[in-house]
Amino acid sequence: MARTNPREPCRKGAYVLMLGVVSAVLSGCGIQRSLLYYPGQVTISEVQKYVNANDLQMWPDMSAAYRGIVSRKGPADFRGTVVVFHGNAGAAVFRQYYIAALEARGYRVVLAEYPGYGGRSGEMSERNFIADAQITALRAREEFGGPLYVWGESMGCGVASALANDPGARPQGVVMLTPWDSLLNEAKAKLPWFPVRLLVRESYDNVANLADYKGPVAVIMAGRDEVIPNRLTHRLYESLPHPKRMWIFENAGHNDWPSHPELGWWDEVMAFLRSTE
Repeated sequence: MARTNPREPCRKGAYVLMLGVVSAVLSGCGIQRSLLYYPGQVTISEVQKYVNANDLQMWPDMSAAYRGIVSRKGPADFRGTVVVFHGNAGAAVFRQYYIAALEARGYRVVLAEYPGYGGRSGEMSERNFIADAQITALRAREEFGGPLYVWGESMGCGVASALANDPGARPQGVVMLTPWDSLLNEAKAKLPWFPVRLLVRESYDNVANLADYKGPVAVIMAGRDEVIPNRLTHRLYESLPHPKRMWIFENAGHNDWPSHPELGWWDEVMAFLRSTE
């Protein structure tokens, strides 16, 4: 399966998400799931070929029942488990930059896959994604051990934040990378003149999800985010109780934030999340 840029689906999906909001609202039928979600056309056999060629594996097994992608070896020195919920577009298998960065720092990484994405079956909806994520997080904790951290990217922030107060997951810390405060406000930012409140059906409300969370929350903002206005990320951050910290990549857009595994910000974020252990 040829792919020259593993982050290209993220870029496409960000714009598809914007287009979905606008198109569905203008159609008068709410944000339809076929427009909101952009899973691409990735089959199970393609995922299997890709993981075999890139020292990865489907977890917990190499079938359509898999829940995510992990490395074959895991970290040399275990410090915890990070479950990553990716953005709107493409498949989890193409987010191996998280594995490269975090496993070098001692964390077992699970690139969680959503129902309807990456060849998995299932309904694409906020409710179903969160229910599925709860199962994935619990299984990851049981198999790989804790402490458990949840990491969301863009739309995936809404899934990660929903696990913050889940009594089973009990995450030690939460990372919100390029988040909005809520999908409703994202829609309103694109169409400020339109009554989107009457039409938006999914919420992905990070403010509400994190309102009572007592653990550390790291927020990462792209200073030139062309998809999610910075004011929405700031609004989320200002709503959070302490402990919290923000990182801003001033010259980065929504999908070109610096992901090289040797960059120091990865260390800073994980050290902050461990600060309350």
